Amino acid sequence: MPNPFNQESIPRLPEHGDNAENFFTYLMLATRNNRPVLKWQNYPEVKRNFELYKERNRTLSQLCDQPDGIQSIAEFWRQIAIDAPSSIALEWEPKNRKTLALKHLASYFEKSCYHAAREVRLQSSTLPWEEYLCYARIFIYNSDNLLRLLRSYNISERASLDTYIQQSLIKVIKAESDIGKFSPWRLLDNKSDKELYESLQKYDYREPNISQFIFARKYFKQVYRFNKVNNPAIRQRGQKWPDADSEDFQAAAECYNAEKSLPSAPHEVLAGANISGKQMQAWMKICITALQNYPKFINLPLSLEVLQKQGREGLLDESKLENLKSDELEDSDTKARAAFNRTNSAFHKQLESFKPEQHAILLLYYGAGLKQNTLENLLGIDQTSISRKIRKMKINLLETLGNLSKPDRWVAKYVVGWVQKNFRAPLRSDLIQAALVQATKELDSKEQEVLRLRYGQQIAEENIARQLDMNLLEVADTISQAQHKLQAKLIKNLNNWEKKYVEEWLAKFYQAQILAACGTLNISLDGEDASQIIDSIVQQCLQTLTASKKGE
Repeated sequence: MPNPFNQESIPRLPEHGDNAENFFTYLMLATRNNRPVLKWQNYPEVKRNFELYKERNRTLSQLCDQPDGIQSIAEFWRQIAIDAPSSIALEWEPKNRKTLALKHLASYFEKSCYHAAREVRLQSSTLPWEEYLCYARIFIYNSDNLLRLLRSYNISERASLDTYIQQSLIKVIKAESDIGKFSPWRLLDNKSDKELYESLQKYDYREPNISQFIFARKYFKQVYRFNKVNNPAIRQRGQKWPDADSEDFQAAAECYNAEKSLPSAPHEVLAGANISGKQMQAWMKICITALQNYPKFINLPLSLEVLQKQGREGLLDESKLENLKSDELEDSDTKARAAFNRTNSAFHKQLESFKPEQHAILLLYYGAGLKQNTLENLLGIDQTSISRKIRKMKINLLETLGNLSKPDRWVAKYVVGWVQKNFRAPLRSDLIQAALVQATKELDSKEQEVLRLRYGQQIAEENIARQLDMNLLEVADTISQAQHKLQAKLIKNLNNWEKKYVEEWLAKFYQAQILAACGTLNISLDGEDASQIIDSIVQQCLQTLTASKKGE
């Protein structure tokens, strides 16, 4: 096993393809042949901004073509970040250009973080190299810290900006590792729930774990602050935050177990079992590791120590993992495209049955965005009839969509499978899953309790009957009744989603027809005389639609 304190355990810093890549990439830790390696990962938002400036700003474009222009590019972004008088915002520049400039520079200083951490590691073996790297990156990715350094740098000094930043980071790393200002327990205490949620997601944790971790952290903070941080017998003001011990974890676990059944507790917590002090300790360590590797505005990797451990336990190699993700995404995209194409084709076929006057109403209502009372004057049809016609056409499309999805065939089976397999782990990112999670909260307390025991804790119905003083038939009826409520709720949500989908599809389709007609006629609806040309646009659209219907 490689020694994490051995100089040879520090991965080699990979080269960039060109100067530009220095300003929109960040370091990622991966494994290759069960060994930690570093690689550069694109930061999409920052890359898009760099390409925008390269295209629109002649100075940056010329600097990118110069082999030795990298420091000049850094100075280009520094001038924007510090709002130098020579850097006047142009009309095409984004409103958050200063923030983006800081992100470009933070990416550029990734190498400075690496070299600073490496230099400190060669001088001291107090902590693993990746801990030093984490100190540097947390500091440099804090916009206030970075801006302060950029403003204090004097370009007339002999030291380059790179050297100045690196030397500053060395001081930061030494200070933090000596004083312990950013101890792991302080980090765990200070970060918001949102930051913890995002860091756990990047660390590949999912529900129900994330909600359980965040809920557990709430009670650990209360216990730890009382026992350690605010206890003058343990810690004086300004001193390093002490390590938590078994008594802290046990007390926090007892608070977690006492509060998990409250209505305010997340569903994922309510459905789970009680936890021990050791479980609380393991969860808090996971949270600390995730937070250490997820600074303020960028995706950061796992620590080397964790990667080495996971590599020995069968972590997929980088190439295998990328191939797996690529295959999964491709399969998901293929299915989504196929479903969209089926719906699109069925809708187009339904539109072929519409008469010209029906198309005219939809063109003006969805395509041109006119109100129904305006249509009444244009078409000479009363508003009630217009509303009825639109509703009838929407029903035709809804029936088409319903025939494709056939919810009556799969919803009941889906609900049963969901409560059996996912009651403890709803996926909030999925609309159907989220709807069911919300629906469970609307069940009465007895139904929630029976489902929690039956599917959350896998207790047999006979044991539930004894535990809740119910007969077996009553337990079965409660489960069946709860499932039917969830099914009805899901059907209602599906209907609402379908209506919204039809509305959006009609708007998109007929707006495209309007735009195409305007292009053909070389006119625009944006002018003041739009009412005078609307008839020409509608006639052009109807000509196109009827020609398509006839197969011309």
